[in-house]
Amino acid sequence: MSRLSTNQLSLAYGARKIVDELNLSVPDGKITALVGSNGSGKSTILKSMARILSPQSGAVYLDGKEIHRQPTKEVAKQLAILPQNPTSPDGLTVKELVSFGRYPHQKGFGSLKSEDMRMIEWALEATAMMAFAERPVDQLSGGQRQRAWIAMAVAQGTEVLLLDEPTTFLDMAHQIEVMMLLEKLNKEQKRTIIMVVHDLNHAARYAQHMVALKQGSVRYEGDPAEVMTPEMLRVVFGIDADVLPDPRTGTPMCLPYGLSHDALAQSAAEASHAAAGDSRKALEAEPVGAVG
Repeated sequence: MSRLSTNQLSLAYGARKIVDELNLSVPDGKITALVGSNGSGKSTILKSMARILSPQSGAVYLDGKEIHRQPTKEVAKQLAILPQNPTSPDGLTVKELVSFGRYPHQKGFGSLKSEDMRMIEWALEATAMMAFAERPVDQLSGGQRQRAWIAMAVAQGTEVLLLDEPTTFLDMAHQIEVMMLLEKLNKEQKRTIIMVVHDLNHAARYAQHMVALKQGSVRYEGDPAEVMTPEMLRVVFGIDADVLPDPRTGTPMCLPYGLSHDALAQSAAEASHAAAGDSRKALEAEPVGAVG
């Protein structure tokens, strides 16, 4: 049985439903990539899995127990999340940031124990951040900063890591740096990693399991070689693309060349609807002439 799963999970922001009766099992010991267009529910699902967003109905299960009914500290001992664009106070050093990952294991306001210090050093080593331990986080490059935050999550000592767009706003070299780190954590430490990713080629190259979402529901799921197809790209993303094997890794590689017929038709319909609305507003705004 999967450690992390959902059953008939529905999620909403106010009256607007985002996810409807989602059933999803996250494979243990693998990297799972959640992909989909903007608004497909990727980050919303991740927030619910991390206990940040409560379900409208249904449930998220961690080790067979409803995650939203478990104490926060107990969940934090088993699962760590790295949200989009995290920020830290000015002047905070990398080591101080990483030490926050040990909070779930502390009692009250107790000081760090020898086991906490061992885990902090281990996390710094695992993420190649030991040389930056005393450096302020706000003085690091984008890739180094993201590695520091991942080190904090790793220091929690959890088997499950959730990452929401871990490469956002990073240049190409730093994106690869972060993805290679996650690959290393998965292969060497058997961490189960669930990540929201926009770059489909990164998802196919580094993940062993891919979930393609559209309008809050799973449309395709499985090995990236099975999921990354021209049909999926057309249905989920509205693009026409060729899918070729990467010449080095053999993983599927997406080469988009245009919008699909349906996406073009929808874009034209939206433009026509907007133009009609503008015309109607213009007519309504015309002043009424005085009667002589």
